[in-house]
Amino acid sequence: MKHIKYILLSLLICITFSCKKEFLTVQPQGQLSEDQLMSQDGVEGLLIGAYGLLNGNVNGTWGNYGAAPSQWLFGEVASDNAHKGSSTGDQPPMNAIEQHSPTSTNDNLSNLWDRCFEGIQRCNSTLRVLASLQAGGGSGKFSDARAKEIQGEARLLRAHYYFFLVRVFKSVPYVTEASNGTFVPNDKDIYPNIIADLQYAVANLSTTKPKNQKGRVDKYAAQAYLGKVYLYQKKYTEAYDLLNAVILAKADLITMPYSDNFDITKEDGPETIMAVEHSVGTDGTSGDNGNVGDMLNFPYGNAPINCCGFFQPSIDLANSFKVSTLGLPLLDGSYRNNPYQSDLGLTGSAKDNYVVDKTLPLDPRIESTIGRRGVPYRDWGLMAGDTWIRDSSNGGPFIAVKNTIDIAQLTSGTAPGATNVSGLNVNLIRLGDVYLMAAECAVEKGDLSRALTLVNAVRARAAKITPQTINGTPAAAYKVSQYPAFPDDTYARNAVRFERRLELALEGHRFFDLVRWGIVKQTLESYFAFEGGYFNYLKGISIESRDEYFPLPQDQIDRSKGTLKQNTGY
Repeated sequence: MKHIKYILLSLLICITFSCKKEFLTVQPQGQLSEDQLMSQDGVEGLLIGAYGLLNGNVNGTWGNYGAAPSQWLFGEVASDNAHKGSSTGDQPPMNAIEQHSPTSTNDNLSNLWDRCFEGIQRCNSTLRVLASLQAGGGSGKFSDARAKEIQGEARLLRAHYYFFLVRVFKSVPYVTEASNGTFVPNDKDIYPNIIADLQYAVANLSTTKPKNQKGRVDKYAAQAYLGKVYLYQKKYTEAYDLLNAVILAKADLITMPYSDNFDITKEDGPETIMAVEHSVGTDGTSGDNGNVGDMLNFPYGNAPINCCGFFQPSIDLANSFKVSTLGLPLLDGSYRNNPYQSDLGLTGSAKDNYVVDKTLPLDPRIESTIGRRGVPYRDWGLMAGDTWIRDSSNGGPFIAVKNTIDIAQLTSGTAPGATNVSGLNVNLIRLGDVYLMAAECAVEKGDLSRALTLVNAVRARAAKITPQTINGTPAAAYKVSQYPAFPDDTYARNAVRFERRLELALEGHRFFDLVRWGIVKQTLESYFAFEGGYFNYLKGISIESRDEYFPLPQDQIDRSKGTLKQNTGY
């Protein structure tokens, strides 16, 4: 198993600084002051600490679910892609996220806020100490080139933490290395600050990474991230140029198998643009450096690797993988007609004798996304159904795949004594995402031909997926075809958006995509009407304008003594 040196160092730095929850704690309280870190090693150590918060974990394996880099809770459970799962009584504040009824005291909100601002604090400390070191001159300072690289890395990481915050909370205070420790109002749009940090990173980072340090950000990560932020701002021309630059520089998408993105033995491959590196087993910890944010999201019961049964794909998502006789997605919403026949609600012999329908036309990406009863699941054998699910009446008949690992990887891939904490990386941005973001820009710029080419490239890779078989017979009538044309911008827009759902399902993007597209209300109310037919707790949920964002943590508002203002409607 890999040994991620910089994450280990980050833990040492966090212990040294006695990391706090207060997001404006700019002078670390502990054994070392910033003056004592005024050296090249000190600055490099501070930068490593800034990377360390990418996995959302501070001083302990448990409890960072809201800050998980996969954003499974806010990006997927809050959307039409997934249920919280597990049982209704376990982690009940998550139920409120799924049902869009959170209060400002929901611990998942404060969890994300605290972890991201801790990461921002570490970035700011890096930049502040670096500036002081360089200003002092002498032989101890960095070369100008390395100093700019450090600034580029720290500023990209700071932009990332702020981006995670602003997508969830919208009204976020902007704190820099020059802040004096007082609370800052959250009454300004901070996207220009995020963009400025990313522009600096693009201008000053190299396209190559130091040897054996694949987790470092580089120019491609900066270009892709800036392109993504521009896309959120509907600045399509600026986004398009950056995303195309990444596409031209990286390997052809279809050369890499789709499932490699979710294989612990094939991480940091040609599709990875920016990933959160995780490490367990050989790093000397009990899992703090692992994928802690997804630790609840393993199947339940007698599953070979099991935990808590959270994060279950929705029935609606499963149906979205159905295709027409031509092998194309059902963009008109008819995928909900004749819904997928699982064993949910069956009893007696009908339940016992349930057999998966092998004739159902499906996109093969479903098997890398959703565990279905009767279909092989990784190397675990046939997905067993309810015995791998904590409460199917609450979370449904399906389990997630992308966040789990093979049994063959158990010894090297999970933390000692904590088999539900894996070393699986989390891709923040991968090439398939970049292709589809560029396709979206192409549509909005009126270049439907280019959009068609990009979407079909993603589909061409999906068509190469090896069919999942049961006793030598394909588990479905798998088919992925090319779009022959995009006849108009409305059709193209729908095709690109649907392709994002299929390609990136359960990777933390869906809710935020719905928000930026301006279709949260219509999509989720339609979803709740359909999914509520299976789960009473989803019936009748309506979406208001406030539900595009979440309330700021009440403890932060209280600490600010009125400086921070709550989002409208909460």
